[in-house]
Amino acid sequence: MTERTPLLHYRLSTSVNESEPRSPPLGQAVVQHHGSPRQKAGHQRQPKKLSVFIGVVIPTLLSMFSVVVFLRIGFMVGHSGLYQAIAMLLVAYFIICMTVLSVCAISTNGALDAGGAYYMISRALGPEFGGSIGLMFFLANVCGSALFVLGLVEAIVATFGVPEDGSAVTSVYQVLQSGYWWSLLYATGISLLCLLVCLVGAHIYAKATFLIFLVVMFVLGTIFISFFAVHPHTIVLPSSAAFNPSANGTGPGFPTTANFTGFKLDTLLGNLWANYTVDYTTGTTMTFATVFAVMFNGCTGIMAGSNMSGDLKNPSYAIPRGTITAVIFTFIIYNLLSVLVACSCDRVLLQRDYSFLRDINIWKPFVTIGVYSSTFSAAMSNLIGASRILYALARDDLFGKVLSPAKKTSHSGNPWASVLLSWFLVQLVLFSGKLNTIASIVTIFFLLVYAAVDLACLALEWASAPNFSWMLLW
Repeated sequence: MTERTPLLHYRLSTSVNESEPRSPPLGQAVVQHHGSPRQKAGHQRQPKKLSVFIGVVIPTLLSMFSVVVFLRIGFMVGHSGLYQAIAMLLVAYFIICMTVLSVCAISTNGALDAGGAYYMISRALGPEFGGSIGLMFFLANVCGSALFVLGLVEAIVATFGVPEDGSAVTSVYQVLQSGYWWSLLYATGISLLCLLVCLVGAHIYAKATFLIFLVVMFVLGTIFISFFAVHPHTIVLPSSAAFNPSANGTGPGFPTTANFTGFKLDTLLGNLWANYTVDYTTGTTMTFATVFAVMFNGCTGIMAGSNMSGDLKNPSYAIPRGTITAVIFTFIIYNLLSVLVACSCDRVLLQRDYSFLRDINIWKPFVTIGVYSSTFSAAMSNLIGASRILYALARDDLFGKVLSPAKKTSHSGNPWASVLLSWFLVQLVLFSGKLNTIASIVTIFFLLVYAAVDLACLALEWASAPNFSWMLLW
């Protein structure tokens, strides 16, 4: 009987877990090894494990609160209306809740180690099934990290970059050069910074994400306060949105200004129903499917906590409670923001200025700081998640000697070789240059992973696997 035999849940108790000391054999004196210098040195090298809040709740929240919450809430409400926006959130969270419950059910039915969803499913249904999920999830995290890095570069260039079309500079802060190679250079610098943080270890990553979490929560607080504290005023639309002629160049332009009306019933009534129009950034007409695809990218961080399973104090306890807490919190925030936006911003503002939260904030740089912090944290989360999955794949020898270099770890247990290999692949994806180029690929990978996780949980339930029960979740 080997690890390759599926449905052997009892073998989870004997899986390799460096963080838990093994009891001595029967009849052997405990003092013989307890006081040995080797064991003392090994015990001192054991890193401090992460708690539920630090290791699961914060990474999951920051992975879900990316550019969507700051730059695409108005896009969603402006095109689909409040009714369809809430319907989209319900559908999206129904999908991820099914996956969260499946992850929770699997994670509470045995011992866990590094590797997240791959480790759980490979020990439940065999490495052949788990390996396919692990490979997809690894590629999804690699592309996701590159996606957030490119999103951060676009935000930085939009604020500090010189216009590519050669138009006049409108701000003294626009000093950075624009273009494909310049953007690639900025993206490389950001990915190197993510690499340095992840090479130090999961605990420096946890401390960094905790500081970013405080910043993002503060920025979200200022956004909610701004809806009540800022007086109604007129906002000048971006130049790219203010004029969008027809194909022959003779069509009329769009309005150059829009209104932040404050809380008004007329504004709410005007934003209840869908009004799909042309997206000023791409020039294509939006539909329910395209708006939902953009919005769903803000729901793909639900496994950020399970990726840290090897660094948690008690993964079986932390993953279910931390993930469910983060999902409920983000669902409430998304719905509250959608309602506040629909009640206080006219439709022209929502459709023609996706960064309007910055324009209505009590201090505009707050939202800019929030965008930078959330995207950088999401990039780090995906990079460290990809490295943990790659390390678990390498340790199980599923691909033979191809991944043998990824087994190397530091004295504290940080898989630095896997981090380097993951960063190298992220760097290759960065050559795509544009966020929209890889956004659909990331969505497809994550949807495939979610479907596979749900299928694995269904297979365990139908097979009546021993030691598997949904009741263990509670």
